[in-house]
Amino acid sequence: MTRTYVVTGSASGIGAATKRALHAQGARVIGVDLRDADVEADLSTTEGRDAAVARVLELSGGVVDGVIACAGIAAPAPITVAVNFFGVTAMLEGLLPALRASSAPRAAVVSSMASLQPVSPAIVDAALAGDEPGALAAAAALAEQGPELGYLAYPSSKRALSRWVRRESISEAWAGSGVPLNAVAPGTVTTPMTQGLLGNPEGLAMVDAAVPMPLNYHQPAESIANLLVWLTSVENTHMAGQTIYCDGGADATLRGDDIWSWNDPAPAA
Repeated sequence: MTRTYVVTGSASGIGAATKRALHAQGARVIGVDLRDADVEADLSTTEGRDAAVARVLELSGGVVDGVIACAGIAAPAPITVAVNFFGVTAMLEGLLPALRASSAPRAAVVSSMASLQPVSPAIVDAALAGDEPGALAAAAALAEQGPELGYLAYPSSKRALSRWVRRESISEAWAGSGVPLNAVAPGTVTTPMTQGLLGNPEGLAMVDAAVPMPLNYHQPAESIANLLVWLTSVENTHMAGQTIYCDGGADATLRGDDIWSWNDPAPAA
């Protein structure tokens, strides 16, 4: 039976690679993007998200087997939070009834290894509370102080997204409906979004210092697409709430070999 997938950000980068990989497996893909997609919509706005969900439901007949949310931006501005967090979560929540109509529903999102970088607690907390005006206001206040602080919108949006996935994946709404929900965190992916930054020595040095990738260096979009395809395949029955760092070893380099002892009992005095 042909599976129907919804891929946001389908016109370029990881989304386009994911769409190609799904088509190669014979799946039907409903692409969502600002342009050059089956559903053209602006996921930075409530109106755009609502319109996208409505159109997807119309095209799918109300049954969706997989949702893969790849749409995202990295501007030092509030719109980054609007797209990367609220655009993703609104699409997933809006399409959850259509996923429940599938016999093997799956969902996955693109987070980032930037989720491990410093963040704005105000943005993260507001996002997780569902307070979009508050989150955007916090991002705007940082952006007004310059692009360096404005950039915090990006890791904050991805931190909040990974936490949302972890929290929601075990809820009655998702786990209770039999829908595995997970995230993938890339390292530095060679896409149109990163081309300008990687194309000059100063930008390249900055990126490589923040995202050390000892395994195979910068990665193609396909390395993420293939993982997203597996996460939303019928074979994935029990993975829930994970952010999988497919990042050339950046996470292991930055956090080291012990991410478990935080929960060890304190030694006796």
